[in-house]
Amino acid sequence: MRYIIFDLETQNTFQDVGSTDSTALDISVGTFYDSETDKYVTVTIDELQSVWPLLEKADALVGYNSNHFDIPLLNKYYPGDLTQIKSIDLLEEIRKSLGRRLRLDSVAEATVNAKKSAHGLQAVRWWREGKIEEIKKYCEQDVRVTKKVFDYALKNGHVKFKDGSRKREIPLDTSTWGIKEEAAMTHSLLF
Repeated sequence: MRYIIFDLETQNTFQDVGSTDSTALDISVGTFYDSETDKYVTVTIDELQSVWPLLEKADALVGYNSNHFDIPLLNKYYPGDLTQIKSIDLLEEIRKSLGRRLRLDSVAEATVNAKKSAHGLQAVRWWREGKIEEIKKYCEQDVRVTKKVFDYALKNGHVKFKDGSRKREIPLDTSTWGIKEEAAMTHSLLF
């Protein structure tokens, strides 16, 4: 299976656009990890089309809150339909098992002893200040953290979180994560 683990940062906030719809936002930076090449690619909005061939080779897109945020937002820019690619949303899997949502930081720290380096609102401020390299570093760190959590979950069938002073396991059904699905993909490339 070829997994593309990814995360997006935005130029603006929900408050700025007066909506809770992620497609109302604008991408600033995206980082994409390719399991086949073991490489990270980080691009700005102006370079976004360069990742379309990578996404089109994916057997699955992996993210944290990606089904409700990242995929709809990225799909706004993509000339095809990314919803036709298999998606593994770690937050959605956690919510299904635990019955509530958890921050990536909370899960990553308890599961793989990793932390994010900042937060999304800081990335928006950096965009406004022209600190693009800071956003790129932050976004790539988010993907590295998400990859560690994904790899752990795939191997162990669970993730962890801190519940007060003790760690608890959240069982995840990873049985279908490695199964390829045939997708009726609308590609942006001519084959």
